[in-house]
Amino acid sequence: MDHQPENYLAERTNWYRESDCNLRDFTTALIAGGERAPRYAANSIQGIPVYECLDLEQVVLSAERAELLAEWADVLTNGAGVFVLKHAFADTGCVDEATAVFESIIADEKKSGSKGDHFAKAGANDRIWNAQEKLCVAAPEVFTRYFSNRWLPAAAEAWLGPCFQVTSQINVVRPGGQAQQAHRDYHLGFQTAEVAASFPAHVHQMSAFLTLQGAVAHSDMPVESGPTKLLPYSQRYARGYVAWRRAEFREYFEANFVQVALAKGDAIFFSPALFHAAGSNRTSDVQRMANLLQISSAYGRAMEVVNRTRMSEILYPVLRDRLMAGNITELEVWSVVASCAEGYSFPTNLDRDPPANGLAPESQSQMMLRALSEGWEPAEFARALARHAWRHGTDAVPN
Repeated sequence: MDHQPENYLAERTNWYRESDCNLRDFTTALIAGGERAPRYAANSIQGIPVYECLDLEQVVLSAERAELLAEWADVLTNGAGVFVLKHAFADTGCVDEATAVFESIIADEKKSGSKGDHFAKAGANDRIWNAQEKLCVAAPEVFTRYFSNRWLPAAAEAWLGPCFQVTSQINVVRPGGQAQQAHRDYHLGFQTAEVAASFPAHVHQMSAFLTLQGAVAHSDMPVESGPTKLLPYSQRYARGYVAWRRAEFREYFEANFVQVALAKGDAIFFSPALFHAAGSNRTSDVQRMANLLQISSAYGRAMEVVNRTRMSEILYPVLRDRLMAGNITELEVWSVVASCAEGYSFPTNLDRDPPANGLAPESQSQMMLRALSEGWEPAEFARALARHAWRHGTDAVPN
């Protein structure tokens, strides 16, 4: 049920199209300059600032904290787009405790038939979705020790301000695990090029300011073990969300990426607009484990709570009857669905709701439009709605 004319994208001027992306413009953005020299960094590795947390303890606890956080924000916006915090966990005891809990969760989920990481071939990686909640429920004392860390919220506050929302996923890459392809991240990085191109240009700028990507090293990560491949300054290319799938951009990335070795307890933070990819684990004995942090802005939430599942169930038979009688156009149906159903695939429970195609599962509104197009009976749609709602929760038993 397509409500848009075929030339919808081509007619617009305030939208980015994949065909407009130019590698020369991209490389120009990488070398444009304009960032301030990091004052608090201990050193840099191929342009990436590295901060020694042991030397900044008094700074982060004083009025000078605001200046440090402003520097990090400038690095993420105008600078390399990534920074490293050495010894973010000076005492790695709680990291080891959390690692033991995560290993137990991985073992339990394998017994229950969990498919693990759908971003890598079977057997290459282990992944724990929603590690945040699972660690809290399994070991609240460990969770408390781990997240009493002062550096993680400082990094989040620098980019997102207060009231941020923390989620995390554990990723274990075994020896022989292969690299990812270069990409950008959530939000627009989780859309197809066509969907990303349907959002106006200013939303491409906004997307990067809604999320902070980070990782805590749960093992030593020499370069041979495949720490994240990064392309400094690539977040500055405005069309990057529609460009990163193009072959010439990925080839440039592979010829110019940077990797930073991390020690257990180090942390790294980067803009979701930075071109990046997990590296190949070329070692024979390093089980590379990272706690991947995805921290979201408070401003991604609506003001009111709305029960969109109930609204969709009530409206479905009305729309179905009108559509079958020819009393409503497809565009009008789309308008009603957009006003009642949840149009976004996230947040969801990726254990239950893995992406069927691409990186995003089917949204409630997409399912509703599909049901109307296929002529589902209202009772069938109600059951599908209930199942869809269950996939988006973490309760143990479906309704």
